[in-house]
Amino acid sequence: MLKNNRILITGPASQATFPIARELASNNTVYGLARWSNPDDRKKVEAVGIETLAADLADDALDHLPDGLDYVLNFANVKTGSFDYDLRANVEGVGRLMSRCRDARAFLYCSSTAVYEANGRHAFSESDPLGDNHRALFATYSIGKIAAESMVRFCAREFELPSIICRLNVPYGDNGGWPGFHLEMMAAGMEIPLHSSDGPCLYSPIHEDDYTATIPALLGAASVPATTVNWCGDETVGIEDWCNYMGELTGLEARFARSDATLESVVTDPARLNEITGPRSTVGWKDGIKRMVAALHPELLA
Repeated sequence: MLKNNRILITGPASQATFPIARELASNNTVYGLARWSNPDDRKKVEAVGIETLAADLADDALDHLPDGLDYVLNFANVKTGSFDYDLRANVEGVGRLMSRCRDARAFLYCSSTAVYEANGRHAFSESDPLGDNHRALFATYSIGKIAAESMVRFCAREFELPSIICRLNVPYGDNGGWPGFHLEMMAAGMEIPLHSSDGPCLYSPIHEDDYTATIPALLGAASVPATTVNWCGDETVGIEDWCNYMGELTGLEARFARSDATLESVVTDPARLNEITGPRSTVGWKDGIKRMVAALHPELLA
């Protein structure tokens, strides 16, 4: 990983981001920026050696951010359902952040494969059409990510700030993720929603060990104009697959309910990512799921 750098990371307490922030803090000076509405999140981040800073990217001044940063990683995202606030925080906010940190060596923006127009089990490449594919769950999410990507591209050119847009697909690990949410639903006896199209509902999950290890190469690939890359695993796995496997491990029943009011498959092509990072998939999905269950609910394995 990177060493002896000054790094700002936004949203450092989230499920997907905390493993990265923790790893970077072991060999670098890391600043964590968030609103810190939950004091326990701030304590968790500070406990691994990260200096925390408070700001709402929608409105607050950013004058207190440190100068002389080497890298900025933006994972902050709000999903209140208010287009006015969410676009101000997620789109204008990333522009304000890039303006303030324009002298950094590289800027990484964490986007999502939620930006792609739904297209069955097609494996999306970075040039495929974009669309509002997460409206069923989060009204502002897909549109906000698409708009923020455009803001990043503009600021990369405007400030000559090397940037990379990473479209993340189902991050998971010992602290949970979407499969972890499904595990909790299974434990509560709840039905897991699947899209009404014929199954399986396929994705390209990536374990925290693997996406954390890609950070140096991704920052090295930042450019002007901005680079865009799918941030995903090499394996294609169905929701049904990981839920049924968790059932095998725990004895819990995976019950499914099909509906149009949920997400369709989102499979992504990792070819460009592999060109940037080289071999990186070290955790197979079954090993990763078993580790996750053991970390979250060891009593279920017993």
